[in-house]
Amino acid sequence: MIERKHVDGEKKGEILIYALSTCGWCRKTKKHLEDLGIAYDYIDVDLLEGPESEEVMKTVRKFNEKGSFPTIVINGKHCVVGYNIDKVREILENEPD
Repeated sequence: MIERKHVDGEKKGEILIYALSTCGWCRKTKKHLEDLGIAYDYIDVDLLEGPESEEVMKTVRKFNEKGSFPTIVINGKHCVVGYNIDKVREILENEPD
């Protein structure tokens, strides 16, 4: 199983960010969620190797066929590609509890 890193905060749903450790937009997305006090998990895909990297990229492409970063998956069904915090907030506000 691929290890996710967790950032504590208020639980607003299951938020998983597929990111690159070197990506400025990925860092900006994480920071914005932290500043809002929202809990999330993330995987820095570029730090994975071999089969783990391949497995994660298959999952990323299910949500985002281009495989670009950040790819933000909310509650396993919504996907936001790129730095788009307004879209993330809109989804979180409209998700049933």
